[in-house]
Amino acid sequence: MHSSAVFLIEFGAIILGLGLLGRLAARLRFSPIPLYLLAGLAFGEGGLLPLGTSEEFVAIGAEIGVVLLLLMLGLEYTAGDLVSNLKTQYPAGIVDATFNALPGAAMALLLGWGPIAAVVLAGITWISSSGVIAKVLGDLGRIGNRETPVILSILVLEDLSMAVYLPVVTALLAGTGLAAGSVTLAVALGVAGLVLLVAVRWGRHISRFVSTDDPEKLLLVVLGLTLVVAGVAQQLQVSAAVGAFLVGIALSGEVAEGAHHLLSPLRDLFAAVFFVFFGLHTDPASIPPVLLPALALAVVTALTKIATGYWAARRAGISARGRWRAGGTLVARGEFSIVIAGLAVTSGIDSDLGPLATAYVLLLVVIGPLTARYTEPLALRLTGRRERRTAPEAASRDQEDAAVTRS
Repeated sequence: MHSSAVFLIEFGAIILGLGLLGRLAARLRFSPIPLYLLAGLAFGEGGLLPLGTSEEFVAIGAEIGVVLLLLMLGLEYTAGDLVSNLKTQYPAGIVDATFNALPGAAMALLLGWGPIAAVVLAGITWISSSGVIAKVLGDLGRIGNRETPVILSILVLEDLSMAVYLPVVTALLAGTGLAAGSVTLAVALGVAGLVLLVAVRWGRHISRFVSTDDPEKLLLVVLGLTLVVAGVAQQLQVSAAVGAFLVGIALSGEVAEGAHHLLSPLRDLFAAVFFVFFGLHTDPASIPPVLLPALALAVVTALTKIATGYWAARRAGISARGRWRAGGTLVARGEFSIVIAGLAVTSGIDSDLGPLATAYVLLLVVIGPLTARYTEPLALRLTGRRERRTAPEAASRDQEDAAVTRS
């Protein structure tokens, strides 16, 4: 059979299967992300029916999916919102790094992998998945919730921290000198700062340049601009997700509303492909030997992420319901953890690090949507007696948060 025909059959089957899984998840009132991941695991390396010709396209689609997820999140907020949140939430970023990086570093040292592997595994356990969390917030209708700006601030701080972390890790793994690593780090920080400055200072001019009454031209210009900025950012050792998010921040008014409407179907398509891609590149046979340490690490860092989100939301004056929602939403790990693990594997640092990271990410990508949905009701049930003793103003804030969630 001709290769193009095989590609069309394979990719069409993927999209059809994702649609059916999405309908099943909707009937069950459940996020479709775990089903997408398990489908990828079944048809990936070592699965029931490995794919062939469509694999490269799925990989590219997965990258576009992350970019679109973060662009759409950025469209929900203004540059002023971003700057004010970053100024007020930077202590939460410090707490986040401390609580969630240390367990990974400790696990690597306990397994005898050495200090470089400890730095690598610390990054894997530290960084939440912006892509997964963006999808979960949309699925659960929480974009407008009071705790969502706190969640986004932590995610942006993590992604911006990658501009420092990734060059350092790359230099450590490659064994390059301090001078070369310092140059890479300076370039990465400069690019991140420049993109942020352009988004904040000249966002209105960018919106005016992009604005058009023709939906087709608006779609092409916004999508093209986002991909170019994301690609340049990634080439210069800055996260593509950060670049896409800041493009969304820079657009405002009618342009943002029009772009959101036009890009929503594309986001849903490529986001689903992104989650399938995780499973496709995981060999199920590599998971059992490292399942126990991965599971232990997943449990510990799920709890530390919940604690991080709770503390940050409490600091921002969010009520108890919002605090638990913030903590549960931050649990998922994803794209950055896989990137960091990939750097370590290609450098030959340790043969077990790759499978451990993959098992860890798969566990938390599946668990993450569940904690986002059920942490709040479970926590409130367990602490119900204490909640009944709270002040009337706290109860009022709870009712306000619940009303926002239902809307």
